[in-house]
Amino acid sequence: MNKQFSFIIITFNEEIHLPRLLQSIKELDAEVFVLDSGSTDKTIAIAEEFGAKVLHNAFENHPKQWDFALKNFPVQTPWVICLDADQTVTPELKKGLEDFRAEDFANVNGIYFNRKNFFKGRWIKHGGYSPFYLLKMFRFSVGYSDLNENMDHRFIVSGKTIIWKDAHILEENLKENNISFWIAKHNRYSDLVAHEEVERMIQIRSQTIKPRFWGSPDERTAWLKQLWWRLPRYVRPMLYFTYRMFFQLGILDGRTGVIFHFLQAYWFRLVVDIKIDEILQKDKPIKTATHKNSSPIRFVIVFVVLFLLFYYFNIFFFGITSPGHHYSAFLANRLNYISWLRHLLLMSSAGLLNLLGFGAIYNEYELLVAGHGAIQLVYSCLGLGVMSFFAAFVLAYPKKFKSKWVFLISGIIGIELLNILRFVLLAIFWDKKGTHILDHHTIFNILIYVIIAITLYFWVKHDDAFNVNESKN
Repeated sequence: MNKQFSFIIITFNEEIHLPRLLQSIKELDAEVFVLDSGSTDKTIAIAEEFGAKVLHNAFENHPKQWDFALKNFPVQTPWVICLDADQTVTPELKKGLEDFRAEDFANVNGIYFNRKNFFKGRWIKHGGYSPFYLLKMFRFSVGYSDLNENMDHRFIVSGKTIIWKDAHILEENLKENNISFWIAKHNRYSDLVAHEEVERMIQIRSQTIKPRFWGSPDERTAWLKQLWWRLPRYVRPMLYFTYRMFFQLGILDGRTGVIFHFLQAYWFRLVVDIKIDEILQKDKPIKTATHKNSSPIRFVIVFVVLFLLFYYFNIFFFGITSPGHHYSAFLANRLNYISWLRHLLLMSSAGLLNLLGFGAIYNEYELLVAGHGAIQLVYSCLGLGVMSFFAAFVLAYPKKFKSKWVFLISGIIGIELLNILRFVLLAIFWDKKGTHILDHHTIFNILIYVIIAITLYFWVKHDDAFNVNESKN
């Protein structure tokens, strides 16, 4: 029997996954403990067939389940490895574990494994999912489950940790190949996340891990979570999805990968934000001073005035910076924000296309992709109309000044990032010779406006967290 480490696995109806995992670690000859939460299939029989020791505990959330496992299993080895049932150990990781000797890691308390995540049979290589490090192996006397998390479970150890970058665990939940299962599962998870975030708003829950961007993978995640909590709800899912698609190249994961990133980064996060507002709205007496004094008529008047001002100023400015009767050379050459925006969109689109392997060049008005033709960015392509509407709405709506400006800047950035995605897709796929009533250009415009409309709708409904806390104090 292996004297260096033991395995702990938590299960619930895992007859599909558990044999894969137990088979992948069988040759390591380590003791295996399985904590089950009421399986009704063959999970328990499979665990016992492989010689695992089984305990039962009702499931509340992952952190508490792991806490129970660490406190109740009679682990005799100095190290323990904690795995989910849908994970398997790769041959490279198994080789590292075969060579593992506790005395060689005297100054180390934890080891991060590199996870490969699969969705519908496809490895998600981009969008921030590879590499992806998880603290899965640690000294049994040192590591513990972070009970300050409701859903995003992690283990915590004091002292030094290291990363095994080339040793992977594979994570593929075969039950999630049924999209209904995935949605139902993440709908339950969204309840946990929403309640957790509300508890953080009213300061009855805190972070255990010290946030540090340049720290361990978990410390970096803690730092990013603090940033996430400061972002305005309803706009942050759009920003996060755009960030994963563009900056973390999620678009390279193909159709299946893009579906995954949309569901995980946008749909799930949007559902969480909606549920946060549902929780906050249950406390009916909570009203912000801003809302008490707000007037729908005043909002409508201010919105219309601002929208007309922004919208027609852009048209006026475009007119005087374009060759013609009222042309202003000074404004056209020195303060032409419309030209700057067009250049930024063309440059960014061409850069992304070249990054994706397409040959793209641009001039003052056009984007050309080798083998795919060209698109021309006219005034209506720049998004100034929808930005005028968005800016007027946000500035007119009665909210805290800081909340409005953060939301406004984030939203405009999100709109233009979506514009860049539109130009990239149009440059690659749009057939300008098509005879359909709706072309790719129109369809993508509709999608952008739908996302913006949904984001604005829910932003209107939610109470700013600062105001909620202020009203309670």
